[in-house]
This record gives sequence, C-alpha cells and structure tokens, in this order.
Amino acid sequence: MTDVFKLAQISDVHLSPITGFTPRYWNAKRTLGYLNWLKNRQHVHRRETAELIARDIAGQSPDYIAVTGDLANLGLPGEYAKALDWLQVLGGPHRVSVIPGNHDIYSTGLGPVSCLDDWADYMRSNGQPPAEKGRATFPYVRRFGKIAIIGLNSAYPTPLFIAAGRVGEEQLAVLATCLDTLRAEDMTRVVLIHHPPLPGQTPPRRALTDAEALQKVLQSHGAELVLHGHNHRDMYATIETISGTAHAIGIASGSAARVHKGEPLARYNLISLAHRPAETRIEIVTRGLLADGSNVGEIAKRSLVTRSKR
Repeated sequence: MTDVFKLAQISDVHLSPITGFTPRYWNAKRTLGYLNWLKNRQHVHRRETAELIARDIAGQSPDYIAVTGDLANLGLPGEYAKALDWLQVLGGPHRVSVIPGNHDIYSTGLGPVSCLDDWADYMRSNGQPPAEKGRATFPYVRRFGKIAIIGLNSAYPTPLFIAAGRVGEEQLAVLATCLDTLRAEDMTRVVLIHHPPLPGQTPPRRALTDAEALQKVLQSHGAELVLHGHNHRDMYATIETISGTAHAIGIASGSAARVHKGEPLARYNLISLAHRPAETRIEIVTRGLLADGSNVGEIAKRSLVTRSKR
C-alpha cells in the first residue's frame, strides 16, 4: 500500500495592518510601498481572509504546510512579529515551514533585525538546533518518510521598483548536492522557492536573476515538484530533468479579498503525494474563496505523474 502525504501550500498573504513604520525605517522604497499599501494593497490583502484560508487548511488536515514567502509588506520588525503569531496559529515548526519572499527581505536599514532570525524555527532542517543557536540558513531539508521538502531563499534587499530575486552560487551548489543525495535514497523531492524558478516566467524587474542557473541545477540533478508564489497567479510549467519531468506549480495570494489587476481571490493548493519506487503520483486540489467572497471551496483539480529515471 502506498502512503499518501498531504502538503498544503499557501503564499503571498501580505498580512495587515502595517505597524511600526517609524522614521527609523523610512527610505524611498518603503515610503512608496507604504503609499501603495494605503491606496491599493490594504483593500486587497486582508488578514481576516488569510485567517479564513488558514482555517480551511486546518480542516483538510494536511501532514505539512509550506508558506512560500511574502508574509510581510515592507519588511518591518513589527510585521515579522505579527507574522510569527499567524504562523504559530497555522501550526508548529514541526509541521509548518517558511521561505522568505521579496517583501519579507524588502530593503536595507533594519540593522541586525531579520525575518531569518524571527522565523528561524520555521526555516530549519529536521534535527537542526533551535532558533537561539543562530540565524536560519538555506537550503534546509525536511524529511517525512520518502518525501523531502527543500527550502530555498531567493530574497534579498533590492532597489526602488525592483522585486527581483536571486538564489546565488552557494545555495545552488548545496542544492545540487542535496538533490543528488535524496535521489540516491529514492526520495520524492519538493523544492520551495518564492520567485518563479524558470526564465521568462515574470518580467525582468520581478524575476529570478539566476533562473537559468537554477534551471540547469534542476535539469542536471532532478526534482519532482517545485512550488513557488510571487506572481499572485496560478501557474504551471514543466522541467525535463535527469530523473524525469519536474512540475513547477505557482499559487496565487492566500489573502486576496477581491480581484485586483487580474489576480484572483485568495486560494491555496492541497497537494497529495503518493511515492512509489518508479514514480510519484501527484494530485493538486486548489481551494479558495468562492464568488461570494465569504466561503471557501474547491476551485480546480489537477492530476500529475512523475515517472522516475532513477
């Protein structure tokens, strides 16, 4: 009998309200970001909607929850604290993990404060020391039977009008080793990254600057599933790798209370992974706000198979 591992993915919740935007943290990027939040984002991304989605996730009883970035808006210490409160309601670090988004590591001027410290327990490999032992490092790997969750950090402080990401040579090198090791152990490998992982999936000022390098690592070392957010839209692409076809899945925002610039209402993916010696069967059920904006239900379903070349 094949065990089924249920993984929920939620992303880009942009929790409100913004608090603690004091002169100490003022700069051009945060000021324009704050004005945009006042004019637009605060009416779209609602904390009560994120909480409604979180309650529905809990009702589906997933084995694990992945949050693929952008819990914050301006990358402020007060936002990190409120996001940690939300994470703790979602679940403990043993069953929930996070990767940062560009709004979590938004701009300079925070000094030693970082979400990599505040959320560190949610950004660690199985068996790593607790948060007081140091800042989170990437990639991290969490193992659950024959399922491995690999968390990458694509976020770094960027200039005004830039929301790009970068993985970097060091992470890519470690990722390659992790993928090889897990492949040798016949694991189903699920990679988490905030930015879309492939070239051309988003305009250059919002894109992963080393997407080609990441694509080459995935092609050369293999993976079964890549989950991302960032574009606030549902996305699907494939990557042909040394070990078979990898599926790249993007999910829209988990807090959108209304349609905005073509971005749909809040949703999340509930992903069932059935690992077998020669293949992984993947069923993806997208659940989210229905047209009335107050109830959550099933929106779409997709069935996929990754046949291994192991």
